[in-house]
Amino acid sequence: MTRDDIMALIARRNDALMRGDAAALAADYAADAVAESPWVGTVKSREAIEQTWRAVLSAFPDQVFHEEELLVDGDRAALFATAAGTDLGGVMGLPPTGKPFRTPVVFLFTFDDHHIVHERRIYDFTGMLVQIGVLKAKPA
Repeated sequence: MTRDDIMALIARRNDALMRGDAAALAADYAADAVAESPWVGTVKSREAIEQTWRAVLSAFPDQVFHEEELLVDGDRAALFATAAGTDLGGVMGLPPTGKPFRTPVVFLFTFDDHHIVHERRIYDFTGMLVQIGVLKAKPA
């Protein structure tokens, strides 16, 4: 993929994310893609990745991503963003708390000729759980 192709795919992905469209998000992954995430671990296949997006979008239907920077180098890219939302759907089978979160997020991508073949999502999952009231933290 060219730099312009990657930038267009990321823009399309961000649009699908803002619309809450898990199927459109999944369409940009290769059939045998791999995604790694603190929340769901490592999943393999477009269908499994779509399910991870459905879980995220169900738990945080008002979630927004504020893209801050996109770095592209050959067939790889790093997207720096801030995610924010409210626990309106519940996380990991727990009832929703109605509490908001805001956390920095980094997505590391590897592409083939047309799709994402590997994605690594990096964010403070424990910190997010504390913000939404699922975990308690000792005061500093």
